[in-house]
Amino acid sequence: MFPSASLVAFTFLAVAYGQGVGTNQAETHPPLTWQECTSSGCSSQASSIVLDANWRWTHTDGGFTNCYTGNEWDSSLCPDGDTCAQNCVLDGADYSGTYGITSSSDSLTLKFVTQGQQKNVGSRVYLMAPGSDSEYQTFNALNKEFTFDVDVSQLPCGLNGALYFVEMDADGGMARFSSNTAGAKYGTGYCDAQCPHDLKWIDGTGNVEGWTPSDNDPNSGTGNLGTCCNEMDIWEANSISSAVTPHPCTVEGQTSCTGSDCSAPGSTGGVCDQAGCDFNSFRMGVEDFYGPGKTVDTNSPFTVVTQFITADNSTTGTLSAIRRIYVQNGQIIQQSDSAVDGVTGNEITDDFCSAQKEAFGDVNTFGQKGGMAGMGQAFSRNGMALVMSIWDDHAAQMLWLDSNYPLDKDASAPGVARGTCGTDSGQPDDVESASANAQVKFSNIKFGDIGTTFTASKSQ
Repeated sequence: MFPSASLVAFTFLAVAYGQGVGTNQAETHPPLTWQECTSSGCSSQASSIVLDANWRWTHTDGGFTNCYTGNEWDSSLCPDGDTCAQNCVLDGADYSGTYGITSSSDSLTLKFVTQGQQKNVGSRVYLMAPGSDSEYQTFNALNKEFTFDVDVSQLPCGLNGALYFVEMDADGGMARFSSNTAGAKYGTGYCDAQCPHDLKWIDGTGNVEGWTPSDNDPNSGTGNLGTCCNEMDIWEANSISSAVTPHPCTVEGQTSCTGSDCSAPGSTGGVCDQAGCDFNSFRMGVEDFYGPGKTVDTNSPFTVVTQFITADNSTTGTLSAIRRIYVQNGQIIQQSDSAVDGVTGNEITDDFCSAQKEAFGDVNTFGQKGGMAGMGQAFSRNGMALVMSIWDDHAAQMLWLDSNYPLDKDASAPGVARGTCGTDSGQPDDVESASANAQVKFSNIKFGDIGTTFTASKSQ
């Protein structure tokens, strides 16, 4: 998810965050069903979703005093990370009233701005294992496909309704970190390939040391600690542009880091491939494929199918290709072919990524950090957790998804144009004001053997 550090935190009585468990608000996970499919058919799985810990109110253990106010820690309660963990607890969530998160059967809606007692912006949730309130569902996608329906019609420039996998601990880190008594039930343990430093709690302790309040986000900041792991972006999108992007890392599972061990924005160092190897049809030179009124018409819902092909077509083989298919109005729509000189095909492979990086003049950090094989290994170790979110971008205004980026390059150069949004779009203050009612809807999630999760009456 790029860039995760810009996710907007929520203000609740001058917001605060933590990893012990409070009792001021009951935690009840909204139910969400999904289906597991084989050639014999699909079976329904009764799961739920949980809100990420970074959005939650945290206060003193047994009290109501905030441990974090605005974008600063209370130094008397949190002089260091361990003391902070001893003093502070995080509480349950009012999913619909405070965060604009609602579910119904197999459908999940994430609203962008919610005006409850206070203003909330964005959210990030995880899928729980069926029948569990203490473990995330994990997926091994090798030689499998992952399918969902999505409605992005109410997501304009500057917003991102994302669905992706990260290699976080299924229990949220409880087993590894004794100070984390909240675990997956309270949405702890997040990590991604950006090695985000904006998480208030990492490895069960407060990210207090070196905490620097953001100069353009009144609720966010960054600490010395980052939290890294492999990330597979199935879907980063709004109504204008979309991208599918693997981000391999050289570490296994959720791993904290400091200094040069962490990846930094725009850096080729660190342990993770921040840039990833993305397939955005507009960026690959096909400007009429995705968007309002285009081949994949974002004015209406559609189905997104992602297939993870292995070299020997087995669930233990080496990941060799990531394939995208769309279904809309009963019609199968194959991913557009690249129209960039020197880059061929419509699948993400090591060869595709190498050619794309050369054509765009980018360093091939994807290959350096493990490439397709590394991404596949992340799935095969312990599986990867499913994340769904809606967010705006305080770091780069989402221009990397839907406009020209970076701004210091000619927009006509290969790889710079990613969508039709203006380079002045996506300013968080503007988006939060003009598009407060924006939302994304994910539904009909299916996971299973290749060819078993979708049907269509015709193809294109």
